[in-house]
Amino acid sequence: MGEKLAIAEKKVVVELVKLAQKRGLKGNKGSWKEFLDTHDRKLAYSLSDPSKRTIQILVSFLRTFDSEQWMIFDRFLQSQSNRQLVDQFRKESPDSESPEQRLVRLTVEHPLYPLDYTFPSLEEGWVITELPEKSEVLRSNEMLAVDCEMVLCEDGTEGLVKVCVVDCNLEVKLNNLVNPNKPVADYRTDITGILAGDLDGVTCSLADIQKHIKKLLSHGAILVGHGLNNDLQALKLEHARVIDTSYIFKFHNAPTQRRPSLSNLSKAILGYEVREQGAAHNCLDDACAAMKLVLSQLKHGDGILLVHQDVPKAETAKLLLHRIPINIPREELYRIIPQNVKIELKKREGGFIYPHVLKCKGKC
Repeated sequence: MGEKLAIAEKKVVVELVKLAQKRGLKGNKGSWKEFLDTHDRKLAYSLSDPSKRTIQILVSFLRTFDSEQWMIFDRFLQSQSNRQLVDQFRKESPDSESPEQRLVRLTVEHPLYPLDYTFPSLEEGWVITELPEKSEVLRSNEMLAVDCEMVLCEDGTEGLVKVCVVDCNLEVKLNNLVNPNKPVADYRTDITGILAGDLDGVTCSLADIQKHIKKLLSHGAILVGHGLNNDLQALKLEHARVIDTSYIFKFHNAPTQRRPSLSNLSKAILGYEVREQGAAHNCLDDACAAMKLVLSQLKHGDGILLVHQDVPKAETAKLLLHRIPINIPREELYRIIPQNVKIELKKREGGFIYPHVLKCKGKC
């Protein structure tokens, strides 16, 4: 661990000390402030901000921790290293950027990436994949698409119950049910397609899945998915080389925050529905659809593809009129609305008329 500290930038070492402060960690010379008190009592509180201390003092403090405590710091350093490698490769190899790596770049440069892809990866149970420090690995164009099914557990957390992974040939690499190992409050069967009995006898755990996926990614493969951050959160997995299809495609003239659904992208780009209306979510279908979208972009795309939202004709012939008092007679409305327009009152659940919204159909 001393070697990693020796080559780490000061800003990274500062973050490690702040992490120790935040978690209340203590080495063999106590907490950060206790360490400073023994080192230089006069300046212990006036210069307790780690960024105002020399890197030598910061490293001396971190060396007071034992190997078990260093596991937390090691995961942090690995996460930082992965991101730095990807960023360094992007800056050093702009002319030799492959189409696949370009989509990785478009993903990490998306305005929402810092928010969506900042994970609590230092928490227990999380795994950070390690990218070998070799440019050949970062030039790898191998891709794997993943999608997951989650249920709601009684403790309020999301529980992983199914994982599917396919390669760029749509060959299935993983298609497993997973035991969440905690009581389930809602199987969300209408969404997941998973019934309580489906998990009977299932012994595969999250840790098993993490181990399997980590092995698949060991050669620097790119992980593909739609809203991939949600799947990584469910897998408790952090991986630096990612392509998120909800980032690299966008609706024409729509704000950045509005991301197209996988269903809309599939219809617009691939020309087919991911699933029939009302059918349960199938993560194998979604993993395949995400991979097909990336392959289509690699074949035809140049830049972020603009998708025109498909609005049904029936919807284009509707106009919602808000806050119309319920006591206004229909005849009064027809004085300002053409007679060939059918006026319908919008109803609440239970059949009660909502007084402030009117819906008219026709050429409004």
